[in-house]
Parts: sequence; C-alpha cells; structure tokens
Amino acid sequence: MFKVHLLKTFGAALGLSFAVSTAVMAADEASVIYAGTLLDVENGTVQTDRVIVIEDGRITAIGSRATLDDIDVPSDATLIDLSDMTVLPGLSDSHVHLTSDASIHGYKRLQVSTPRAAITGVVNAEKTLMAGFTTVRNLGAPGFADIDLMNAIDAGDIPGPHMIPAGRSIGITGGHCDNNLLPYEYQKKSGGVADGPWAVRAKVRENNKYGAKVIKFCGTGGVLSKGTKIGAQQFSFEEMKAIVDEAHLLGLKVAVHAHGAEGVETAIRAGVDSVEHASLISDEGLRMAKRKGTYLSMDIYVSDYILSEGEAAGILEESLAKERTVGKAQRERFQAAAKAGVNLAFGSDAGVYPHGQNGRQFSYMVEWGLTPMQAIQASTIGNAKLFDVASDRGSITVGKRADIIAVDSNPIDDVSVLEDVGFVMKDGVVYKQD
Repeated sequence: MFKVHLLKTFGAALGLSFAVSTAVMAADEASVIYAGTLLDVENGTVQTDRVIVIEDGRITAIGSRATLDDIDVPSDATLIDLSDMTVLPGLSDSHVHLTSDASIHGYKRLQVSTPRAAITGVVNAEKTLMAGFTTVRNLGAPGFADIDLMNAIDAGDIPGPHMIPAGRSIGITGGHCDNNLLPYEYQKKSGGVADGPWAVRAKVRENNKYGAKVIKFCGTGGVLSKGTKIGAQQFSFEEMKAIVDEAHLLGLKVAVHAHGAEGVETAIRAGVDSVEHASLISDEGLRMAKRKGTYLSMDIYVSDYILSEGEAAGILEESLAKERTVGKAQRERFQAAAKAGVNLAFGSDAGVYPHGQNGRQFSYMVEWGLTPMQAIQASTIGNAKLFDVASDRGSITVGKRADIIAVDSNPIDDVSVLEDVGFVMKDGVVYKQD
C-alpha cells in the first residue's frame, strides 16, 4: 500500500535530500510523487515509472526516472513513493446530494431541518473525498446549504471535494423537486418551485444571487417523488428555454433531471448542458444529444440500492414500483448511448445511496458498454469539460491542480479497484494515505 519514505536511489540521482513525513501536508509544501503506473486520461494511455513534481498545490513538472536530471525539483520536497500503485487524476461525480442521508427517504425526510442537512453534508463531504472524488457537482440542497458547505470547504474549515453547488432545484408546482408529502392544509412548497417563464427566470437569478455555480431543474417526473409520473414532462419548452437562457446569460451551466423521452428531447432543444438520468431517452434524443454535444449523466448503479435497501430507508412503495420499471431500461439506454458515441458523464446520484460508495458506478459503466479507460475518462477529463474546469483539473498535467489519487492495482485490468482508493491528494494536500 501507500508509503512515504526516503528513496535513496531517487534522491541520489538528483543530488538532493527529501523531507520525510507521513503527516498531512500543507498546501504550500513541495512534494514529489514517484508513480509506478500512471494513467494519462487525456491520451488514453498507461505510463510507467513517472515522476510528478508539485508546488503550491499545482503540478509543476512531469517526467520519467530516465530523465531525472532534466526535472527541477525543490530541495525540500517531500517524497511520496507510489511505486507499487497506479496513479490517476482525482475522480469527479456530476450528480451528488451531499446534504442527503441515504437512510432517510420518503416521510422520514420531513423530520430533517436545513441545519441538520448541512451537518450531514459535512460528514458526507469527507466521505466523498476519502473515496477519491476530489470534485463534485451537487445538484440540489435545501436552503442553499450546499453553497455554505462549499464555502466551508474552500475556507479550509472542513475537508471535502471541490464543489459546484446548484442551490435549490427548480421545479413545477406538484412535480419532482416540489414537496408532495403533506396535505393541502400545510401549504408546503419547496423553495425552488416556480411556474411560467418569468417566474423561473426569477428563480435562476435567486440561485445565482446566493452563490449557485450551476442551475438544476426538473424536466420530468421522478422515481422518488410522490405523485409524479416518470415519463411526464414538467415545464413547457418556453419555461425550459427561459431557465437555460437566463442561466447562460449569468455564465451558469444547466443540468436537467429528466427520465421521459419527450421531456429529455424538449430540454435538449432548450439548450441544457447535461441531462440527468436520461432513463428513457429515445434514439432521436441520442442523435440530438450527440449533435449538440449534450452530456448524459446516467446513474446506472443506484437502482440496485433502491430495490435492495430502499424500503428500509423509507422509500415509498410507489417509488419502488417506478424503479422496477425504469432501472433496467436506463441501463439499456446507457448502452445505446455508449454505442452512439454520446458524451457520457460520470454521475452517481450519491445521497440516494450512501456517500463514499460513488466508485461502484464504474463497474456498471463497463458492464453496459464502456471500456475501463472510457469510464475513468468520464469521471476525470470528461466531467472536467462538462464542468468547464478542464484547464484547471481532470488530468495529471503541468499547471493543473494537484488532485491525485492512487489504487493498489491497474483499474484498466479491473475497474472495481476504484471502489477502494488508498491515496488521496487534493490541491497538493495529502488527505488519505492507506
């Protein structure tokens, strides 16, 4: 497993002595990683015996042991020996809910206050980072709790991944993204509910005001919402177009929750950047997505958890019945999307199932049509392009953030090893060394 020590032959070759520490490093400390195997996700290749130099949280040099004399290494750098491991960029997840507890669904959620959800987010942020996911897109949270969570992570108050929060999800009255669990007398409505083009524009502006970095809206019914039909479109084209146009004016990308074919196609015509779930996407929808470059974020693992553990967690029988009809169909449409060459994001919907288990999605992506390298690329450089941060992260490249993980063996041979990440570095700081 992971070890930090003085590698005498390496230091002698450079004429340097390295500081030796097993403690978590500060962001401004220099370090050198010796990678026995390195995945180059930009070119889809596997390299061996590589050296990665990190200063001030950024990658400053990459080379091979054969060219050590040409690498500028700080004399006080800490050596991190990952010679027995496979090194790759920090993973990312395009669809999580850090403030959600997977053991609390259905009517149980009525007990959860926004402050309690925020505390849950603190716990789940650390679990997610320790699982090797150094960047996540958080698609919906009560009371803008995910934005405060992002701010706390960025300030260094708590450990967690880089976050791209959506704030409140935007939805129609009585649809998915509304709260439909209580009777009329309570007049309960979720904070992101709006009807009509100008009303939804106002919700986009409100989310932007309070710090959202992406806009999420619900374009069809959903599995876990009471009283909604999976295939039923929510929002007219005019409303969807208003959401997308307003978000793009403000420099924000748009993710749409959509299962049904008609809702997916309408959202793609409206210009969304990604479709979440896309469970029943038609062949025409796939052609549209490929033509427009729209990403599909298809959470094809989560069905197993919903159907095996969901009832105990409080998921309604109505929702379990919907999942029984949509789970396999979604995987088959994922397979069709892979064959069609559509942009596929890595999105797990963690929060519906336990955080920290995000990596279970990889094996399902491979089983249903991707190669291991393609699945890894979806979670690294692919998601980075979707998030519009590819110049900053998503690959181990000079100038990018030092978001780096390592596993015991090569995931190209067995992608399931990404379910047990042994080393995690974010911004040059070591958070896990197993």
